[in-house]
Amino acid sequence: MNDNKDLGILLHVSSLPGPYGIGTMGKEAYAFVDFLSGLHLGWWQVLPLVQTGFGDSPYQSAYSGSGNPYLIDLKMLQEEGLLQKRELACCRSLKNAVDYGCLFREKYAILRRAFSRFDRSAPDFCALKADNGFRGYALFMALKEAHGGASFDTWERRYKYAHRNTLAKFWRENQDEIDFWLFAQCEFLRQWTALKAYANEKGVRIIGDLPLYVAYDSADVWLHPDLFKLNADRSPEKVAGVPPDYFSATGQLWGNPVYCWKAHARDGYAWWISRMKQAFGLYDAVRLDHFRGFDRYFEIDAAEKTAQNGKWRQGPGKALFDAIGSALGPLDLIAEDLGEMDEGVLRLLEETGFPRMKVIEFAFDGNPDNPHLPKNIGKNCVCYTGTHDNDTLYGYVKSLRGKNLRVFRESLETALREQSLSFPLADKKSMAEAMLLLALKSRAARKIIPAQDLLLLDGKARMNTPATLGENWKFRLKKTLSVHDLAASFLTEFRG
Repeated sequence: MNDNKDLGILLHVSSLPGPYGIGTMGKEAYAFVDFLSGLHLGWWQVLPLVQTGFGDSPYQSAYSGSGNPYLIDLKMLQEEGLLQKRELACCRSLKNAVDYGCLFREKYAILRRAFSRFDRSAPDFCALKADNGFRGYALFMALKEAHGGASFDTWERRYKYAHRNTLAKFWRENQDEIDFWLFAQCEFLRQWTALKAYANEKGVRIIGDLPLYVAYDSADVWLHPDLFKLNADRSPEKVAGVPPDYFSATGQLWGNPVYCWKAHARDGYAWWISRMKQAFGLYDAVRLDHFRGFDRYFEIDAAEKTAQNGKWRQGPGKALFDAIGSALGPLDLIAEDLGEMDEGVLRLLEETGFPRMKVIEFAFDGNPDNPHLPKNIGKNCVCYTGTHDNDTLYGYVKSLRGKNLRVFRESLETALREQSLSFPLADKKSMAEAMLLLALKSRAARKIIPAQDLLLLDGKARMNTPATLGENWKFRLKKTLSVHDLAASFLTEFRG
């Protein structure tokens, strides 16, 4: 077997197979690590592991440092003595997709049953209860429960403004509810820590994903309003998005509150240092989402209905990463540099030295200078066939018609010749397979392939379609991966 330590697979934990409505950190996760280790692959990349909320996106969370209770494995709770076998009949998803509505109704109920048998004197639980970040998260979640799930800006004044005496009284009177949310985080961390240790022992390292922005309705904003551009009533003053472009005449209005970077700078970027330290407690490497926002970011008045009237503002630049480096030392960071790049962000990439992302699916538009073409990919890069926001390789090729298909095929044939690869393009599936092979042959220091592309699945297996709601983040494998499931080019290149 060849040593393929520069190669990895992108598969979120939620996409693993299993009986309880969503992938978990149980036996199927360990089997996936065994699969990676058996092929001598060095990396497993996941999406943010945070607790999801409205829209089910792992890029929006009640607390940026949280773990998703949905990913807790119920069988492991049974082995801890917290559940009985007959109680494991939780939500089972239809057509193998994640059913978030069912999970919301049923999984929290069964976790509360496990909590009723939990030993609250356990050392790891007590340590978590003493952690300011998790204390704030648990208090925030308990208050949301008390307010019927409503956003914190609608709470009565004394709670919305986090008056100390009011919160102390609420803490005393709602200890069980607060402890439940701490319990969920404790169990998540127990299971993830054990899984990551197993992966590392098998020679597999974990790449995590750190979103640039946090959700407005989050413990982060509620407890640290000075770090965000908010009005006096704690409503957002400015929100994030991207300007109008070829894809959207009105731009994209994301709605996340933007940072008050001057406030972050005044305290030496302590919040970011803490966030990064926490991330590297979970992962071996971290992808920085929307990296361009660290140089300049696009902000829009919160009252606007579109992003058309937004403005570019200066971000923290290298000062942020200097502060993080001074506090934590060298870190394995990957810059997600997709989208509009300008001289400033290119300079920041050069100054930090972080590897950049290249995406094979973006490469074949007929432009010989396209930075995603295999011949233009340098070593200090991480090469992906696609990301969680793109169609699958096969889905993308299936969608091409007419002139677009002709330009794509000609560009793909040229790339194969330039890499001295002879690969017959008999049909659209073989074209997708050729793209996969070109990614594996690139000079990038790391190559990360979404599981859907290894399996040559079509667009029905797509993880996310930006700016849409309802059908995203649901993809799951139907069974544990084996060598026999993979695309032929992958086996030819790496089976050895």
